[in-house]
Order: sequence, then structure tokens, then C-alpha cells
Amino acid sequence: MAYTQAHLDALEAALAKGERRVTFGDKTVEYRSIEELQAAIRAVKRDLFEQAVATGLWPGAPRQIRVTTSKGF
Repeated sequence: MAYTQAHLDALEAALAKGERRVTFGDKTVEYRSIEELQAAIRAVKRDLFEQAVATGLWPGAPRQIRVTTSKGF
């Protein structure tokens, strides 16, 4: 499932209020604990990051270009 920033905002708003129930659109999810809600937030953030890397919005691993020179004697 592709998550959106709205999903993340809804989860973080519920965490900030101390609630375990999150409603997004017409769906409601009740988490068993705050730790489970925090794990869901981490999963959504990870998925959003992976989407950004896949689409090129976030750069992947940095490239290194090494240049060496010598006089050639």
C-alpha cells in the first residue's frame, strides 16, 4: 500500500493527542498501545522515504569520483 503524507499526519496527530484511535477517510483503526502506534508511524515514514528515493525526489547513495594524476616519468 502506498502511504501519503496525510496518513502520516493523521497518525502523528493521534499520537500528539494521546489517542490510540486513528481515522483517515472512512476507515478507523484502533491500536492496542502507544508503542504500536509509534511503530506504525515508523513504518509509514520508511515507506514514504522509499517512495521518494524510487521516484527521484530524494537522492540515493552519494557518488564518489576520484581523480588521480601523476607526471608519468
